[in-house]
Amino acid sequence: MSSEEQPDAARPQSLLLTFFGGYLLGRGVHVATSAVIDVLDRVGVSEHATRSTLSRMARRDLLHRVRRGRKAYLGLTPRSREVLHDGDVRMWRTEVVHDGWDGTWTLLSFSLPDSWQRQRHELRSRLLWAGFGPLQGGLWIAPSPVDFAVIGAGLEAAAHVKVFAASALPPTDVDALVRDAWDLDAIAGRYRGFLERWSDPRRRPAFPDALATQLVLQTEWLQVIRRDPRLPAQHLPAGWPAEPAWRLFRALYAELDPQARAAVAALDVIPDEEAGRS
Repeated sequence: MSSEEQPDAARPQSLLLTFFGGYLLGRGVHVATSAVIDVLDRVGVSEHATRSTLSRMARRDLLHRVRRGRKAYLGLTPRSREVLHDGDVRMWRTEVVHDGWDGTWTLLSFSLPDSWQRQRHELRSRLLWAGFGPLQGGLWIAPSPVDFAVIGAGLEAAAHVKVFAASALPPTDVDALVRDAWDLDAIAGRYRGFLERWSDPRRRPAFPDALATQLVLQTEWLQVIRRDPRLPAQHLPAGWPAEPAWRLFRALYAELDPQARAAVAALDVIPDEEAGRS
């Protein structure tokens, strides 16, 4: 897998979001900053980089910080819970291949003033995140029902968007439409890269313990599936690698989980109520 195709697992924020989502979401606790720094150190992130990223996340209302004596603790905010819940749904409650598709597309169009470069970038970023692909000009398409009210929340461009449910009619070549709107080679390449990186025990990344390994495994898997729009299975090329990669992820996660959970249980935490949050 080329450097351009590798999941962005080395970024501290990606690892931190995975850490808080995988090990704190739903537990109702704040974790000591020192514990977070120690976990990130095990995957090669410096203390300076971790502290800087934690401060930035706190400023963006993704983390709540509180001091108890000489220690600082970090917990989730309503905003970060929402973000992390989305990742949890994608990882554990969404099938990696879109079977049983009924042929309905979400069709979205927009026309923005030429001067709205920032607004256009923000809208396109959110559409890509939600699984849309560009059909032509300001016309985008997604292979499943999409609630644009959620995607467009807080966007200045939202008032310029029109959304429809649509079906393809002859003479539309749906296979060609899919190839034009999405880079299938890039999507498949990320799955194959994951398989190549993690399938052979001799070539897997080496980390000091199960928690560090599982953290990186989850982070890289999230980076892969978040860039997959889950296209209809009948319109994907033969030998699509998503299913084998998904099975590998689940097997490795389960193998690492007992020791990883034991390590998480030993982290220094306080209840949200003690930190002034509920």
